[in-house]
Formats: sequence, C-alpha cells, structure tokens
Amino acid sequence: MENSDFEKLKYPIGKFIAPSTYSKEYLSRKIEEIAQFPEKLTQETIHLSDEELDTPYRPDGWTVRQLIHHCAESHMNCFIRIKWALTENNPVIKAYDEVLWSALPDNLEMPIQPTLSLLEGLHFRLAYLLKSLSETELERSFIHPENNSEIKIKQMIATYAWHGNHHLAHITTLKKNKNWQ
Repeated sequence: MENSDFEKLKYPIGKFIAPSTYSKEYLSRKIEEIAQFPEKLTQETIHLSDEELDTPYRPDGWTVRQLIHHCAESHMNCFIRIKWALTENNPVIKAYDEVLWSALPDNLEMPIQPTLSLLEGLHFRLAYLLKSLSETELERSFIHPENNSEIKIKQMIATYAWHGNHHLAHITTLKKNKNWQ
C-alpha cells in the first residue's frame, strides 16, 4: 500500500485543522455535528455482523468495534475535561493511553449497543451544555500534560466534532471498500 493510500485510510476527512476564528455560527454548526454523531454512528453500525464489527478499518488499525468503544471513551474524557475547565481555574487534566484502553476486553469483545446508548446520552448532555455556554465560558481552558498545552473549550468543540466525523468516515469508507450495505 502506498503512503498516500495509507494516509487516506488513516485520515479519510483529513487531519484536524483548527480554524483561525471561532465564530458563533461556526461553533453552533460544530455543536450540532456533536449532537448528531450518535445517531449517524448507530445508523452506520447497528446492522453490522460480529464479523464486520471485528474487521479493522485499515491495516494495523482498530476494528469497527474498537472504534465505536473508543469514541465513547474519548468523548467521555472530553465531557469531563470541559466540566473541569468550567469549574476549576485552568486545571491540568489527566491523560490516558487510548491504545492500551482499546486492547481491554470491553473494547475487543463487548457488544456495541450499550456503547451506542452511552454515546446517545453523553452527546445529548454534551451538546446541551455546550449550547448554554457564554463567550467567556468558551474561552475557559485546561492544560493537557502531554505537551503542557492550554486548550480552550471552543477548541474542544471543533476538535470533537472533527473526531466524531473522522471515525465515522473510517467506518463508512470501510463499508464502501468492502461493499457492505
């Protein structure tokens, strides 16, 4: 597989690029993408067989099952980090090793329905909270310990809208390449 083909499988919608400005309209669109993600993910995956769920989306990549569980784990961390940023003064958050988490039995073996249900409730709460934030609250931030960077809530909105679409595209691209309905 050529490097450009591998990159396209790895980043089917491209790598995340932060916008130069975060307008109210832009953030509103991204919050709506966050709100709609669980329904789109469910529509694309609920009918898949165990064999299909256990298919990697690319060579040496996670399976569809792992992607679904990863989205819940990552987005739960997002929700908690936003809550910390809103209630503490620029806290240092806890990082986690998503690769190690993806290798745990719940990510490898568990049915997807409980995770899809979790995502539905989580994203309802996340979108509800994000829609209520003032411009001042959107500027609140936390420190990520991996590179000691300050991340604002408005950046999290853009990042997690992209993150959901990124993994959804992994699944839809795999389905298209495998000719799955």
